Amino acid sequence: MKTIQNIFDFKQKALHWANQFEVCCLLDSNQYADPYGKYDFLIAADVQAQLKCASGTAFEQLKIFYENHKKWSFGFLSYDLKNEIEDLQSNHADHLNFPELFFFVPKYLIAHKDGKTEILVGDDAILEEINNFKFENEMPPKAINIHSKFSKKTYIEKVEALKNHIIRGDIYEVNFCQEFFAENAAINPLQTFSLLNEVSPTPFAGYFKIDQHYILSATPERFVCKRGAKLISQPIKGTAKRSANLLEDKLIKSQLRNDIKEQSENVMIVDLVRHDLTKSAVRGSVKVDELFGIYSFPQVHQMISTISCDLNSDVYFLDAIKNAFPMGSMTGAPKVKAMRLIEEYEETKRGVYSGSFGYIDPAGDFDFNVIIRSILYNSANQYLSFQVGGAITYECDPEKEYEECMLKASAMLKVFGG
Repeated sequence: MKTIQNIFDFKQKALHWANQFEVCCLLDSNQYADPYGKYDFLIAADVQAQLKCASGTAFEQLKIFYENHKKWSFGFLSYDLKNEIEDLQSNHADHLNFPELFFFVPKYLIAHKDGKTEILVGDDAILEEINNFKFENEMPPKAINIHSKFSKKTYIEKVEALKNHIIRGDIYEVNFCQEFFAENAAINPLQTFSLLNEVSPTPFAGYFKIDQHYILSATPERFVCKRGAKLISQPIKGTAKRSANLLEDKLIKSQLRNDIKEQSENVMIVDLVRHDLTKSAVRGSVKVDELFGIYSFPQVHQMISTISCDLNSDVYFLDAIKNAFPMGSMTGAPKVKAMRLIEEYEETKRGVYSGSFGYIDPAGDFDFNVIIRSILYNSANQYLSFQVGGAITYECDPEKEYEECMLKASAMLKVFGG
């Protein structure tokens, strides 16, 4: 364990060093206080063993992979693994072509906590190698022309149609998303991530590289983590813009906390998460630790609730991920019907968007985020994509929902000069 004087410089060097390998992952808390977080950041690089598979038996293969190694494993789960859990399909166009599930055991793992850096996997000589690693500062990126998959008018029409499903009683709430994309986009993924993390530092941010595929994430949301015998999920529902005026910003935060519409969106997802955790829980142990917590990030205030339970000893710990997947905040209620309507009304395959990435440690603890506010990139075909969405309820205003989408897209658009 070593004390590092300049954490920012070390993290930048370590990430550039890790990026020389075909596979690497950074998970970064950006110094946000988190009672459930074990590390300020983790950087995993290079591959001892890996698992890449499609839906069908992906969750079973992940269990076998972990049992065969029982080492630190980092990976992601695509939203479309829902097709393995339920009788669902994903038929939209996919220009990114990420694997549906990918996990790897790293050759090198660097952990930082409370000013001290430790090599968890590999030799301490890595620290010297990183300190001596040379990389060139890139020129500022050129502006990229970002397109929307459908117009504002089409978006509003689709929201109105989804509200009709609510009126008919098909659903109570659905998370409806739209894609922003660029073709022939020549970017430097690591530089783009650094800019995004500078514009919008968040507690579950991350950089994931697997060959020509990149996840550049500024997500503020935790999907689920396991600490000993306890499971914790922290869904986000409820968003308000920040203001540069401190008094106005404080007022906006108070208004969000007391907004009946936002509270109703949040509590429906809290109930859904409680139901999902019940599948893995000791009977009677599911509880809401915090309801309607308001947390502030550079672009937005968010309403976040915390739900926890004790893991039933009869449930294999990785089944707790499957039992809660995909996360309720990105689907809706009832969950299966909402996912069917998502497939009907959206126009892009979600892929890893609204999926999750994170780690499993040798003791069987894990921590996974929700892949939102994230730029996805395939460097082979130079296709760049990010999606944004929100909760559609009976009370929602389609015009305001569109504005909320643009607010959520603002950090990513800013990175590309928009």
